[in-house]
Amino acid sequence: MTNEAQAFVVFSVGMLLLMGIGMNMGLALVLTGAGMAFVLNFWDTQLLAQNLVAGVDSFPLLAVPFFILAGELMNSGGISRRIIDMAQAWVGHIRGGLGYVAIGAAVLMASMSGSALADTAALATILMPMMRNQGYPMGTSAGLIASGGIIAPIIPPSMPFVIYGVTTNTSISALFVSGIVPGLIMGAGLIVAWKWVLRRIDLPSGTALPMSERLRATAKAFWAMLMPLIIIGGMKSGVFTPTEAAVVAAFYALVIALFVHREMKVGEVRGVLVRAAKTTAIVMFLCAGAQVASYMITLADLPSTLTGWLGPLVDSPKLLMVVMMVVLVIIGTALDLTPTILIFAPVMLPIATKAGIDPVYFGLMFVLNGAIGLITPPVGTVLNVVAGVGRLSMATVIKGVNPFLVTYLIILALFVAFPQIVTAPVAWMR
Repeated sequence: MTNEAQAFVVFSVGMLLLMGIGMNMGLALVLTGAGMAFVLNFWDTQLLAQNLVAGVDSFPLLAVPFFILAGELMNSGGISRRIIDMAQAWVGHIRGGLGYVAIGAAVLMASMSGSALADTAALATILMPMMRNQGYPMGTSAGLIASGGIIAPIIPPSMPFVIYGVTTNTSISALFVSGIVPGLIMGAGLIVAWKWVLRRIDLPSGTALPMSERLRATAKAFWAMLMPLIIIGGMKSGVFTPTEAAVVAAFYALVIALFVHREMKVGEVRGVLVRAAKTTAIVMFLCAGAQVASYMITLADLPSTLTGWLGPLVDSPKLLMVVMMVVLVIIGTALDLTPTILIFAPVMLPIATKAGIDPVYFGLMFVLNGAIGLITPPVGTVLNVVAGVGRLSMATVIKGVNPFLVTYLIILALFVAFPQIVTAPVAWMR
C-alpha cells in the first residue's frame, strides 16, 4: 500500500473512530492530520503548529466572532423578541398563527445573525411555551422552529458562507448575494409545509389585533429591521467588506441594546462577551484543526484520487451535482456544518469547477446541504437545541421535523435541476 493510500485510510478510519468515541471535532482533525503526516513521512511538529496558526490567521475569518457577538447581543438586548412580537401582531390570530410567526421571525432574524443555533434558541425560548399553552403539538412545533432556524446559514449575513469563502477562496460577497432568493424560497416552502401539516391539527383561530397595535409592534421592531438593510446595503454599495459588516452589526446591536431598547445594562455586556468568546473558540479551533488535516490531504493528493473516482461524471454537471449532493446529505447525518465545510469543500470544489459548475452556485448548494444536515438525525445539532429548550425527547422532535425536512430536500432537488434560480439573481445583483 502506498503512503498516499495509507494516509487516506488514516484520515477516513481515524475520523470515524474519533467521532465514534465522542472526541472534540477540532482535536480529532488535528490528530488525524498528525497521523497522515506520520505515514507521509512529513512529521514535523513545527509544521503542525504553523498550520494550526494559519487556520485562523485570516482577516475575512474575523467576521465569525463579530457575527456571533451580534447574535448574542440581539438575544440579550430584546431585538429578537421585538421581531417575534411584530410577526405575532400581524399573523398570530390566523389558525396555526404561531407557526407562521415562527417562519416570519426566522427569516427576519436570519438576515441579522447568520447563526442557526442562536436563531433557533431565541425562537424556541420565546415561542415554544406559547405553543404549548395554546395546544400546539409540540413535536411538530419543535420541528418547525428547528427548520426555520436553519434559514440563518443561507440568508446573509451567514457565518457558514464566511467560513466557506475563506476555506475555498470564493467571494464572500457573492456567496451572500446567492443566499437571498434561496433563503426566501426556504421560508415559502415552510409556509406550504405548515399549511399541509395544519390539515391534521385542530387549532382555533384567534382575534386579530387592531391596526394601531400592529403598527405599534412594527414601530418597536423598526431598529431591528434596519439592521439587515445597513449590513446588506453597506456591502452592496462597497462601503464595507463582509468582515467590516460583522463589526458594524455587533456595534449596532450593542448600541440598540444599551441605549435604544435599554433592556441590557452595561454590567451584562461582560457575560455576553464571554458567551460569544466561548462559541468563537469552538469555531476557531475547528478552523485551526481543519487546516492541519487539509494540508495533509493536499500532500496526499486525495483530491486527485476523488477526481479519478468521479471523473466519468465531469462531462455531466447535473449528474455530478446529484451525486455530490447525495454524498453530502449522507455526510450531514454525521457531521456538523462547519467541519463539513472545512473538510470536504476544498476537495469537492475543484471537481465541480472542472465540470463547469459555477463556484458560487456550488458554494450555496454545499452550505444549504450542510444546513439541512443540522436537522437530520442522528446528530442534528439544531434538533438538540429545540429538544433541550422544549424539554422534549429527541424521538419526538425527529418525528415532528420530517415534513419540513422533506420540503427542504425537494427545494434542494429543485436548485439542482434549475441552477438559474440561484445564478440569475447573483448575476443581476452584480
